Amino acid sequence: MAKKYTPENITELDRDDVFVFGSNLQGNHAGGAARVAYKKFGAVMGQGEGFQGQSYAIPTMQGGVETIKPYVDRFIEFARECDQNTFYVTRIGCGIAGFKDEEIAPLFDEAYDLYNVRLPKSFSDIIERRRAEKKDDN
Repeated sequence: MAKKYTPENITELDRDDVFVFGSNLQGNHAGGAARVAYKKFGAVMGQGEGFQGQSYAIPTMQGGVETIKPYVDRFIEFARECDQNTFYVTRIGCGIAGFKDEEIAPLFDEAYDLYNVRLPKSFSDIIERRRAEKKDDN
């Protein structure tokens, strides 16, 4: 089965779809994908993490990549539990927060195998490359 990816520009969702975006801990959804989440998909001003409306916020503005990982791990657990939903992960942390895809994508390695999580193609490509390199090292 062909791998499915998060579309570049999401303007609408089906009933069981969830828009996953990068946020700040204050939940000030003023720019980038956070603004889209607020305007279109039910993100709540003042809620910096978790499920809200048809969206899920992952904080990315509070420090280095290591500070983002626990939030991504919580999201992955949530996605496992809510397997009736399809989660469209945007390039979280790669816009306003200023991280590179190569820094953020590995955080989603476990999500890569979940049938109900769509990652950006750039994240999937990085995860596939890293897995192939690991396999070659063994």
